[in-house]
Amino acid sequence: MKMKIEIWSDVMCPFCYLGKRKFENALAQFAEKEHIEVEWKGFQLNPALVTNPGISIQQYLSDHKGMSLEQVKQSQSYITQSGQAAGLDYHFDKVIVANTLKAQQLLKFAHAQNKQNEMEERLFEAFFTEGQNVDDLSTLVQLAVEVGLDTTGLLNALETHQYLAPVEADIAEANALGIHGVPYFVVNRKLAVNGAQESPVFLETLRKAFAEWVKDYPEIKPRPVTFSYKPE
Repeated sequence: MKMKIEIWSDVMCPFCYLGKRKFENALAQFAEKEHIEVEWKGFQLNPALVTNPGISIQQYLSDHKGMSLEQVKQSQSYITQSGQAAGLDYHFDKVIVANTLKAQQLLKFAHAQNKQNEMEERLFEAFFTEGQNVDDLSTLVQLAVEVGLDTTGLLNALETHQYLAPVEADIAEANALGIHGVPYFVVNRKLAVNGAQESPVFLETLRKAFAEWVKDYPEIKPRPVTFSYKPE
């Protein structure tokens, strides 16, 4: 048996990438990590976004959020520095403004092959570090190959929106749960962490949730808890 953690996220969300790394840092220190199952859930910050390689991400955010270009650049500078501290390499100057609906469908395809986390990581890297177009079908198929997915039928699945319904179900569920921003971590359907919190927040949430969850599974013998924290 495993305790489930559901993470609502969008590939174009820089804080989702950062939150993923901070969560992983906490999970690596969690004594019972073999009893944890992680599922990435679909979300779109801007479903109406039209892919436009001809506009910078700075200009898009300025127009979409009503911020000045200077405010956008200051925000991205902060995210870049935070990312470096967590081992991430953001290159906002390379980012291609792209709708992420196809990428979300690819993640559903990867989930069926138990490689969703690897696919999520590769998509973040492609978007924020390499400046790849995550709305381009051939690009998505190539990224899937790199992750080691069996891509048989993938192109057809993306072209025919085979995995659209489960993505839409995730988004509808987010609305029902009152989730309006990502990343959003739901632990055992009882505790939640909103945003790219620091690793100790995730670690404490994991321990608290697991202590409750394990009561229903007496055959699982929890290890003694240690409270050492490895700095990021």
